Amino acid sequence: MNIGSIDLGEKPVLLAPMEDVTDVSFRQMCKRFGADLVYTEFVSSDALIRHVGKTKAKLTVSAGERPVAIQIYGKDVDTMVEAARICEEAQPDLIDINFGCPVKKIAGKGAGAGMLRDIPQMLRIAREVAKAVHLPVTVKTRLGWDAGSLIIVELAEQLQDCGIAALSIHGRTRAQMYAGEADWTLIGEVKNNPRMYIPIIGNGDIASAETCRERFERYGVDGVMIGRGSIGRPWIFEEIKHFLRTGASLSPQPFAWYLDILRQQVLQSVERLDERRGILHIRRHLAATPLFKGIPEFKPTRVAMLRAETVDRLFEIFRSIENLFS
Repeated sequence: MNIGSIDLGEKPVLLAPMEDVTDVSFRQMCKRFGADLVYTEFVSSDALIRHVGKTKAKLTVSAGERPVAIQIYGKDVDTMVEAARICEEAQPDLIDINFGCPVKKIAGKGAGAGMLRDIPQMLRIAREVAKAVHLPVTVKTRLGWDAGSLIIVELAEQLQDCGIAALSIHGRTRAQMYAGEADWTLIGEVKNNPRMYIPIIGNGDIASAETCRERFERYGVDGVMIGRGSIGRPWIFEEIKHFLRTGASLSPQPFAWYLDILRQQVLQSVERLDERRGILHIRRHLAATPLFKGIPEFKPTRVAMLRAETVDRLFEIFRSIENLFS
């Protein structure tokens, strides 16, 4: 699969952009385990053109994570164009436009998935951003605003006509948020539309190597994007890539190996922020990881782990968990 001149190989597996998740250290970790393309957290175009420090910090990309995309969102054409040009100066490999975020503070103000209620404006933004920069511009969106407006098949053609280089589709409507199961049927229809020639990337509910291969084979997508399935489990990319390559499941590592990955994530988070903020940031990964699933009477330990306020205390709890498997 190629996005512009970027060759991602056959059946690439991508790390989805996720706010408060896909910071530079997590992107590097996922890249280490085989993610073919990684995305930054989404960047507010309004905040970016106002030079808000916290927002500009999201533009930092490293050589070790390439190829990498910076994702931007907004609802105003001129603002999005200016933001895209600022992003281009940060030298990512491509720029992605978020037309899919469903959260109220974004979509409710007309940005993200809110653009699904103003298709003419969405197309204006896509067209002008694609014209304004020299990097490939891609789009991530959803099936439609709600079950009564499943417009993605027609919308995909319209976005392609705007000059975008690839389209990622989350298999839910905005109304669904993240509830229920992702519906890949319309993603498959977009991919199998003979008028579509840009890469189509499917997203939604990929939490295993077997599911990933099934999505490739059943729907014919060019790439698959992993979001929540990677939180607290960056090694999922290695599992998937091995399965796609060999047809066999990757042999599991010892429990201590996986726990050490989480330790590394904790230390990277603390180094990037500070001890207090770094631990707060990493709690999402600790809460989501499947590593502790099935441990008998684990709830008190889980509560203590998510309440730990220092690295020493957190790693003390890790050691107590590790002792259960030694």
